[in-house]
Amino acid sequence: MKLSGAAGWALALALSCQASAAGQDGETARCADDTMLVFDASGSMAAMGYNAISSPRIFHAREALRRTLPQVAPFRNLGLVIYGPGRRDTCGNIDLKFQPRPNAAADIINAIEQVQPDGGTPLTRAVRDAAEVLRYKQRPATIVLVTDGRETCGGAPCQLAQELAGLPQKITVHIIGFKVRERFFRWRTGNIYKPEGAVTVASCLPEATGGKYVSTETLEELVAALQKTLGCPIMSLRTGPSQATDFSRITN
Repeated sequence: MKLSGAAGWALALALSCQASAAGQDGETARCADDTMLVFDASGSMAAMGYNAISSPRIFHAREALRRTLPQVAPFRNLGLVIYGPGRRDTCGNIDLKFQPRPNAAADIINAIEQVQPDGGTPLTRAVRDAAEVLRYKQRPATIVLVTDGRETCGGAPCQLAQELAGLPQKITVHIIGFKVRERFFRWRTGNIYKPEGAVTVASCLPEATGGKYVSTETLEELVAALQKTLGCPIMSLRTGPSQATDFSRITN
């Protein structure tokens, strides 16, 4: 029997994941894990960059998700947590939009389109909440955090990293750092930001859990990073060599 279209790709993914479970490809096996996307919608995502002429980060983030998620959602269950904006205390604004579900691309895109960046950055707590939703102590799971870098609510991401790394069940945390800026102080000019090349304080999370830390500066790099962390190897077969993404400028 020969299958075509979506049914054929679904069967191919299932067979690929079964082979992975037998030890042939552990990375592909994790494509079957439920995944939570944790999205940083804090006030800094509305910033226009150190030169004040580029587009706000949120514009590029929305466009990157529009390009990526329709390719990913047919192959894995996705959920969404957004932190930052809200009416409560700025460090309490963590919004579980929904748990992992099939074909969630439209729901995620719609939620990110509507959000208006504001508030602080409870990065650590948001990742922990996502892990709780995934029942991380009982089964393997994946978290992908998109952030511009800073924890501003007193969280200890490296402490959380040690906790997650010590679990018998595998939970993998990937982080996409988008236009992360290192803030430092000069007496004459006050707080300024290093233009490029900074790394989020939460980089210990992927280091401890076997995930990827991907530093991005452009829309194209952000799209590639989302494909790299959310996508499955089966996507490469579907898109074909002519549509493959160039990861040469993306750093782990």
